Amino acid sequence: MKLFYRVFLHLSIGIVLVLTLWAVYFYYAMMGEINDEVDDTLEDYTELIIIRSLAGEELPSQASGSNNQYFLKPVDLDYAQSHSHICYKDSMVYIEAKKETEPARILTTIFKDKEEQYFELQVSIPTVEKADLIHTILIMILSLYGVMLLAFLIIHVWVFRRSMKPFYRLLAWLDNNRLGGTYTPLDNPTDITEFRKLNEAVSNYAAHSEALYEQQKLFIGHASHEMQTPLAICRNRIEMLLDDDSLSETQLEELAKTHQTLEHVTKLNKSLLLLSKIENRQFSEVSEVNLNQLLHRYVVDYQEAYAYRNITLNVEEKGTFCVKMNETLAVVLITNLLKNAFVHNRDNGQIHIQMSAEGLFFQNTGDDMPLDGKKVFQRFYQGKKKEGSTGLGLAIVHAVCSHFGLQVRYEFVNQHHTFIISH
Repeated sequence: MKLFYRVFLHLSIGIVLVLTLWAVYFYYAMMGEINDEVDDTLEDYTELIIIRSLAGEELPSQASGSNNQYFLKPVDLDYAQSHSHICYKDSMVYIEAKKETEPARILTTIFKDKEEQYFELQVSIPTVEKADLIHTILIMILSLYGVMLLAFLIIHVWVFRRSMKPFYRLLAWLDNNRLGGTYTPLDNPTDITEFRKLNEAVSNYAAHSEALYEQQKLFIGHASHEMQTPLAICRNRIEMLLDDDSLSETQLEELAKTHQTLEHVTKLNKSLLLLSKIENRQFSEVSEVNLNQLLHRYVVDYQEAYAYRNITLNVEEKGTFCVKMNETLAVVLITNLLKNAFVHNRDNGQIHIQMSAEGLFFQNTGDDMPLDGKKVFQRFYQGKKKEGSTGLGLAIVHAVCSHFGLQVRYEFVNQHHTFIISH
């Protein structure tokens, strides 16, 4: 997940929780305040009636113009002791003046006069329809909630993107710069201390990597020259000795074995140097390569070797597989697969090659047991040691495919070893 989306998600969750708690608190605080105001009015009205009743003065009209009502009745001692002397409740009352029932806040009080007579006073004040009030409050809260949430998120997105511009410019610079390509110095001015330090660290690291890369390319070139030359000299000298008639048969056999070992070391050295060049991205030139044409061109070179071991070759073309890659490495890819199908096959075996627009399909007979799919593309893994194999062919195939974004996988189907290359 990108940094922006992770921060945005976490901040959104935090803001939603905070605003939700605020909305709940605001709703109950508002409802409590409304009830407090109504209760204060009820208490004042109740106090007025009780004072006038105890003083023997004339009581207010039971139904005033404001629809406030009260009911005063005497009660006995048992009733007074079994009921609460002060009780608030919400109920429906009948308004005589309106001839209808409305919601009201009711205060019930029990008191006694000088003659120890108990009275129950019930005072009611019509209230606003609470359902409508709740609906209105909820609409207002949700509206305010949505506006505040949207405002917070918009502000956050604006602030985050503005603050993270240097970081995104740095990522773009890293994406556009490749080892071995044209190096462009980083131009990313910023007044944010952390980003400025990051720019310096990345620039220094990139410059150091470029220097090491150039040194490595020089080393590979020098190593290739310095190692191949003495190996070639040794092979030539051994070939000269093999032409010497004065040598015994035993000596000739030993020289032949030494010559074969030098040939193997030479191939191994070339393969390792090729792998290093591929991994160091020294094959930078790319073009649209038709792998069908390359396969038809190089399969001819292997038909004689296939015929020597009586291996049947079947090439099936269902489409054209074109890839944007380095042509030299495309040749390496095809020839390594052709060689692998030969070296790890058996006499009187089979090779089936299928070409299509989706990829290449190489299938060959060989050992009856499948190879280790997790190790088959590792260097020097061969399953069983085969003469003439360096153990690097499939590692080179995997390196070439990875370099150009191709997929290569191994399957063991119907006693056949299968290698599939696709986009």
